[in-house]
Amino acid sequence: MPKRVASALNSRKVQTEQRPGLHADGDGLYLQVTNTGTKSWTFRFQINGRRRDMGLGPAAGTSSAVSLAEARQLAAQAKTLVRNGVDPIEHRTARQAATATAAAKAMTFKQAAEAYIDSMRSGWRNAKHASQWSVTLETYAYPEIGNLAVGAVDNGLVLKVLSPIWSTKTETASRVRGRIEAILDYAAARGAREGDNPARWKGVLSKILPAPGKVRRVVHHASLPYAELPAFWPKLQMQDGMGARALEFTILTACRTGEVLGGRWHEVDLDGRVWAVPPERMKSGLEHRVPLSDPAMALLRKLAAVRIDDFVFPGQREGVSLSRMVMKLTLRRMKVDVTPHGFRATFRTWVADTTGFAHELAEAALAHTIGDKTVAAYQRGTMFEKRREMMKAWAEFVTEPKYAMVVQLVGIER
Repeated sequence: MPKRVASALNSRKVQTEQRPGLHADGDGLYLQVTNTGTKSWTFRFQINGRRRDMGLGPAAGTSSAVSLAEARQLAAQAKTLVRNGVDPIEHRTARQAATATAAAKAMTFKQAAEAYIDSMRSGWRNAKHASQWSVTLETYAYPEIGNLAVGAVDNGLVLKVLSPIWSTKTETASRVRGRIEAILDYAAARGAREGDNPARWKGVLSKILPAPGKVRRVVHHASLPYAELPAFWPKLQMQDGMGARALEFTILTACRTGEVLGGRWHEVDLDGRVWAVPPERMKSGLEHRVPLSDPAMALLRKLAAVRIDDFVFPGQREGVSLSRMVMKLTLRRMKVDVTPHGFRATFRTWVADTTGFAHELAEAALAHTIGDKTVAAYQRGTMFEKRREMMKAWAEFVTEPKYAMVVQLVGIER
């Protein structure tokens, strides 16, 4: 072993023999010692009139340290490449890239899907969204393409997933298609696949499958005709239980059942007569301010008197909200074939058929997104006060006996 390299590798030699710099071993191989004593191997070569230094790895101090014999072998291989006109640094970079590409292309569709979901999780509104992705993919996509290389997924395989459910579960199938498309785009960005996306609708699947709107059977939530609501209301008030009270509040506020059941007391401003549903509990992702009518306020005050935790409509166990099924069971017990959610349609039809309130006011009351700025305008300032007037009129229609009497008289005349 040349004296300089031998002395630099031997930690027992005097410090002058371990001085910083390059210590030649021969044939372009050097031991590089830094000012801090770190040692690494370098192969110095010249190609196309340009001198280059190629790192061969650490000489000591780590589990991946390269021995002198290994360094000489690596230098010899690099020197052969130089002799053949190949830059060993570029050759190594190309080989590493090829290895990374091969590893990426070995990624299965399921691995790509899981990686995509993890990467998007922090940007999604809640954990339920990620769970929905996983459940639909596990149910429909993974059995067919989950274990296949993501780069091998083509039109035929996508159709194999979608065709069995396109006509029978069109809405679900459309969501699965969109999720497969997003995952394949993600895989392409990662270098795991090439070419067009076989799950894309426009220009690809649109030529093979009928448009969702032409095959989807839209099943609306069963709703009560608004003319029957005033007579239904006193019967509902006669029902015992928290489910009946939650249904009353759902009707009076025209809110979604999930928003009502998840309601917390800290969201309610009894003095200001406003219920502010936070963005994370709204389908739109925007805060929804609900003006509270007199009947809604009276109901809340009764509930506040028996409050047991922060849920406005608590379940049987502390810290758990009331189950959605309880409202459905209330309606079933009353032998009324409608859904709790259907009362939103009842409200919307009542506004359109019997009042002069603007379409946008009703849409804002239902928290339908009609443009962020517009929604914000209707939820604040004078527009919010107009919504308060509308909800007051709605509550009067629902609760005052005179409207029920009018409906009964009309029924007699018929």
